[in-house]
Amino acid sequence: MKMRKRPNILLTGTPGVGKTTLGKELAQRTELTYVNIGELAQEGQLYEGYDEEYQCPILDEDRVVDELEEKMTEGGVIVDYHSCDLFPERWFHIVFVLRTNNTQLYNRLEARGYTGKKLQDNVQCEIFQTIYEEAMEAYSQEIVHQLPSNTPEDLERNLEQIVQWSEQWMKDHN
Repeated sequence: MKMRKRPNILLTGTPGVGKTTLGKELAQRTELTYVNIGELAQEGQLYEGYDEEYQCPILDEDRVVDELEEKMTEGGVIVDYHSCDLFPERWFHIVFVLRTNNTQLYNRLEARGYTGKKLQDNVQCEIFQTIYEEAMEAYSQEIVHQLPSNTPEDLERNLEQIVQWSEQWMKDHN
C-alpha cells in the first residue's frame, strides 16, 4: 500500500445534522475530494432493494465499498454518510460525528419532508447517540470526535478545527 499524502476524513451523524454542508465547504477549503455516499449510490445505482417503511432505497454496502476502495487508498477523501460501520477501519484517519439539538433536528427533518416513523426514528437516533456509539465501536476511539452542529458559528468553528487538523496531518505525514 502506498503512502498517503492526504488524510481521509469521515463525517457521520444522523440525517439533518449538517454533514453535507460541512463536507462541501471543507472540500473547498482543503482541496480534499468530497464524496456523498447517497449521491454516489444514486449515480451508480448501488442498491439492493427498496425499504417500503422508510420510503428509501437500501444501500448495497459491498458495492459501495468496492466503488470507493481505490480512491480511499489514494487518500485525500472526505466521506459523508449517516452510518459508519460499513466502511473498513483502515480507510479513515479521523472520524467526526456531528451532533444537533433534538428540537432543531426535528425541524430540519420535517422541512425535508420526513414524517411519522422515519422522522421519529431519526430524532431518537440522535437522542440515544446511536451514530456516535456506532463510530466508537467501529473505529479506534482516539480518532472519533463529536462536534456540535447547531448554528452557523458551530459550522465555522468545525471548519476551522478540521482544516487545522488536516493541515497538521499533512505536515506530519509528508
